[in-house]
Amino acid sequence: MVGDMAKRDLHNVLFPKQRKILRHFGEDLLLAMKRRGFTKKLLCERTGFDHKTVNKVFAGDPGVAIGTYLKVMAVLGMESNFAEMAAHDEVGIKLQNIKLLEGSK
Repeated sequence: MVGDMAKRDLHNVLFPKQRKILRHFGEDLLLAMKRRGFTKKLLCERTGFDHKTVNKVFAGDPGVAIGTYLKVMAVLGMESNFAEMAAHDEVGIKLQNIKLLEGSK
């Protein structure tokens, strides 16, 4: 019972903008699958996930484990995209540059 409550609350953890981003991410994965000519059935077979889970991924459901998203991306040949997401830290680089410039004055 407690686990069910926690899952329902996951939708409330994210702000609307974050839910929208996740929804678009799921849609992008669905489009990537279609561009490759894959079916949901094939994706289920290759990932080992059931249709319900795959549909949640494509819906951008925040209750889906991050590893599930990664496995879908791997089947689509997109796992390197996952690794690059956090590597592009524009905010961190800007903050570091500000500190570096302050030190040179």
